[in-house]
Amino acid sequence: MNFIDTLLGQLNYGTILLLMLLESTVIPVPSELVVAPAAYQAASGDLNVFLVVLFATIGAAIGATINYVVALYVGRPVIYKFANSKWGKMCLLNQEKVEKSEKYFDEHGVAATLTGRLIPGIRHLISIPAGLARMHYGKFLLYTTLGAGVWHSILAALGWYLASVVPKDQLNDTIEKYNTYIVVGIVAIVVLVIAFFVVKHYWRKPRKMKDQLEDAS
Repeated sequence: MNFIDTLLGQLNYGTILLLMLLESTVIPVPSELVVAPAAYQAASGDLNVFLVVLFATIGAAIGATINYVVALYVGRPVIYKFANSKWGKMCLLNQEKVEKSEKYFDEHGVAATLTGRLIPGIRHLISIPAGLARMHYGKFLLYTTLGAGVWHSILAALGWYLASVVPKDQLNDTIEKYNTYIVVGIVAIVVLVIAFFVVKHYWRKPRKMKDQLEDAS
């Protein structure tokens, strides 16, 4: 963890990409303590906030792809074995968390790779069930990138705002304080996105049946 602490203390585009790559695998790196402080620095001109979001999202996409490929080729038994191992526990991982991410994926389908990126505890693991289910990689990458982009944009907006109201030595404590509100807001967004997909699915179904009946006649 000293290596990660060092990177957190030296945020630049390269370390942002690397940390978000690690966060999207199984290594416990809190994205809110990376992207929001980086955006805080951007507000003072040290970084560009749009590049902060871009490099964070690229890192997340690469890390998620690693999880996806590993799950695709090694399978569920090996994933569970690692989750229950000493190394898995060092990464704050266990079989229950993996099963939770699988259940979320099963319930929400391919859209889970988008909405799952917005949910703490699911975010960095949702790529595993996508790989196990052999989801089309193009769709996986698109939804993962969109979800990660939305999440990082929210964190960047928070960091940019805090730059005008919070001293730097109070930044991390304030981010943790705001984290509850972020989670509530994210859950609301996820509910809206899921509702959109559900409505879209059931709205298209009657139209499809109607077209088939018209073709038959």
